[in-house]
Amino acid sequence: MTVVNGYEQSDREEHINVLNLESLEKRAKEIIPTGGFGYIVGGSEDDWTLAQNRKAFTHKQIYPRTLANIDNPDMSTNVFGIDLKTPVMMAPLAAQGLAHSKGEVDTAKAFANEGALMAQSTYSSASIADTAAAGEGAPQFFQLYMSKDWKFNEAILDEAKKAGVKGIILTADATVDGYREADIINDFQFPIPMANLEKFSEGAGKGQGIAEIYAAAAQKISPDDVRRIAEYSDLPVIVKGIQTPEDAELAIGAGAAGIYVSNHGGRQLNGGPASFDALSAIADSVAGRVPIIFDSGVRRGSDVFKALAAGADLVALGRPFVYALALGGALGVQDAIQELNHEFATTMQLAGTKTIDEVKQSKLADFKY
Repeated sequence: MTVVNGYEQSDREEHINVLNLESLEKRAKEIIPTGGFGYIVGGSEDDWTLAQNRKAFTHKQIYPRTLANIDNPDMSTNVFGIDLKTPVMMAPLAAQGLAHSKGEVDTAKAFANEGALMAQSTYSSASIADTAAAGEGAPQFFQLYMSKDWKFNEAILDEAKKAGVKGIILTADATVDGYREADIINDFQFPIPMANLEKFSEGAGKGQGIAEIYAAAAQKISPDDVRRIAEYSDLPVIVKGIQTPEDAELAIGAGAAGIYVSNHGGRQLNGGPASFDALSAIADSVAGRVPIIFDSGVRRGSDVFKALAAGADLVALGRPFVYALALGGALGVQDAIQELNHEFATTMQLAGTKTIDEVKQSKLADFKY
């Protein structure tokens, strides 16, 4: 263990056995301190939308296909002009130092080694530069929590561009923080500074709760902000937090290069729909004009298949990979990616799909049980 400001961080660097991604949560709970674990695992209010994110994947089924004459499914894809070995990507989950002393640095190493896309958060424990360097040139996106202070936005976008990120994910669904009861119960305060904020204020993030962190974030975000970020950064801007076709249209109209369908893992508006339930209608509206990233509730290879068949181009996860990070560092995250890819490839084979394009063309069943 590494101890920082009284907070115990895992420093394990070892391969782990991964039966499935859901099994990692219980094991990680034994390692990550209570406050940190509560922050990572929790949703908002009574976690209703958090729970629906998992249940929604039972609303659609995959047709098994026989006599398809295929073997060795090919999981590779190209999205946003980036060649990837898998459509599975890392969601921009904040403060990964709560799980491991190397935080985002180890996560970036793992995703680079697996040929997968890494997204890092404004509220990362590691700096943009250090996280990018850990990937050794592998593609990464940077997620922006837009600040009320435009000078901060410019400075952090400058750093992201200098680090070589391939796109900016603008989180638009977190203008205020969801009511997260686990953090209140645990009286949770971030024990570790957030590296990207610390450049502007020494110790920034440490000793603050999530509400205090969000207080500096922009509480009004409009289509004009999408245009402004795209023009300033000269990078593709993907708008995250889209849950309706109407908002997808607003984002594309403002010049968004991608749509990110997500309900923030059930951490923001409780009582909203499961992200997967919202995906198909948004994909129909987008109609291939820009790529779609999807997250919230993904835990199985079959979930990845269903999300792609429902209209996604990339499928992101956050919590399970952070649990793997606590359990084994970069090697643990690699093991988790490999297990999910194994499940996904198995599903592709049994569904008679050789390529990602064929997965996207698959029709899902809608039987009621």
